[in-house]
Amino acid sequence: MYGDLEFGSIPRLVRTAAERYGDREAVVEGRSRTGYRQLGERVERAAAACLAAGVEPGDRVAVWAPNTADWIVCALGAVTAGAVLVPVNTRFKGAEAAHVLARTRAKLLFVTGTFLGTSYVATLRRAAGTNGGTGPGAGPLPGLPHLRRAVVLADAAPASAGFLTWKEFLAAGETVSPREVRARADAVRADAPSDILFTSGTTGEPKGAVITHAQTLRAFGTWSELAGLREGDRYLIVNPFFHTFGYKAGIVAALMRGATMVPLPVFTPEAALALIAAERITVLPGPPTLHQALLEHPLRGAYDLSSLRVVVTGAATVPRRLVERLRDELGIPVVLTAYGMSEATGLVTMCRRGDSAEVVAGTSGRAVPGTEVKVVGADGAARPAGEPGEVLVRGHQVMSGYFEDPAATARAVDSGGWLHTGDVGVLDGEGNLRITDRLKDMFIVGGFNAFPAEIEQLLARHPGVAEAAVVGVPDARLGEVGRAFVVRSAGAAAAGLTAEGLIGWARREMANYKVPREVEFVAELPRNAAGKVLKGALRRRCSCR
Repeated sequence: MYGDLEFGSIPRLVRTAAERYGDREAVVEGRSRTGYRQLGERVERAAAACLAAGVEPGDRVAVWAPNTADWIVCALGAVTAGAVLVPVNTRFKGAEAAHVLARTRAKLLFVTGTFLGTSYVATLRRAAGTNGGTGPGAGPLPGLPHLRRAVVLADAAPASAGFLTWKEFLAAGETVSPREVRARADAVRADAPSDILFTSGTTGEPKGAVITHAQTLRAFGTWSELAGLREGDRYLIVNPFFHTFGYKAGIVAALMRGATMVPLPVFTPEAALALIAAERITVLPGPPTLHQALLEHPLRGAYDLSSLRVVVTGAATVPRRLVERLRDELGIPVVLTAYGMSEATGLVTMCRRGDSAEVVAGTSGRAVPGTEVKVVGADGAARPAGEPGEVLVRGHQVMSGYFEDPAATARAVDSGGWLHTGDVGVLDGEGNLRITDRLKDMFIVGGFNAFPAEIEQLLARHPGVAEAAVVGVPDARLGEVGRAFVVRSAGAAAAGLTAEGLIGWARREMANYKVPREVEFVAELPRNAAGKVLKGALRRRCSCR
């Protein structure tokens, strides 16, 4: 049965999982072990606190935090209260996070305390201003007038209006009855928006793909079936929760099947190997770089990895040798690849159990049930098998649109309901899809999508930069990294500007995966007659592709 038909909404999925799986472990975090029934209670308590904070159906609630049990609880609590979840990338700097919060007019924010040595509250306050108001309606950040509360997932929070600790937030919800929470949850419709996941395009302006409860449930009910996820599986969730694959192929899929979630906030090969052995992990999705790092680790032989049963990878070119090593050296019976994008609820094609290593490594599998995939030429006509063209997708999982951006939505989804992915691919005779290039010039850094236009706009903020063009170049560790071609400005700020200096500035201004690893200064950028930068010429110049 499709997930959307069985559960209807994510709030009802949470309740059903609590009833169905009871005391089975739901979340393992260090020594803390939470059963499904207990998780359901914690989610309802968080939902009650959201109601007490004034969250209404359709309000946007953001979460800016790493993979933890608290992320699971506050996110599901917000959705149970009828809110639309806005996950925020933990790699973002304050200005980038503030842009997402402002764009969605988020009413409530859950934010981590200190993570990887950075105070997320401090960086956000620098970006959006400190609070000068003290009245009961004063928000925490003047630069974000729609934000009414910021809940710090820690034991301490700023002594300013609008800031609360996690405990204080939950305590405020004690005045809300379980009946009120249940009524709010039951009112959530299957076709209502469940989340807004931000992506980017050639304009560089981040856009929020709006996905409904039904789309999420159907897509990841399908994913769970094809992957063979089952009750009792122990799932190491390395993919970040702010990403479709962390939240939906991780949390939502686990809830559907009664799997135990083991969230990992920061991936290191040592931490992952230790958890796989200690927790008897059976399911481990992640980008190829993750699996490669585990296979190449010098101490791999010291850990018992025999429990691993399912690996799902993708997001970049998958070497056939990697698939063979996962199957042969680690004895993993199910190794699959998949292809998706935020605008299609994260799932378009997927390999099937039993596919050969050649199919798994050389393609992203076939269209999932209820989905059409075609490859078209510049004239819009379908290309025959083996001929490259733009990948178009139509199906139940195609987004309802970009948040409050009908023009961008119309450019992405045509009148026939086909999503234009911007990816170039080839279909074989069996319908397996192989992605060969990216129309949007996106490149993938260690599993994270990097969009050149967005990085170029960020670089242009430097007073010494007149223009910048970014392309992806091969990298042995991360798969690809950015290389920036920069035209210095004529002003004094450009004097003495070095590649090292610009890279250092970029590390302070943008998420690490976006930071170019190489900078080349040029007198001018190559352009065509229409003035468009010739990215192909830049790639050829650095022998990238």
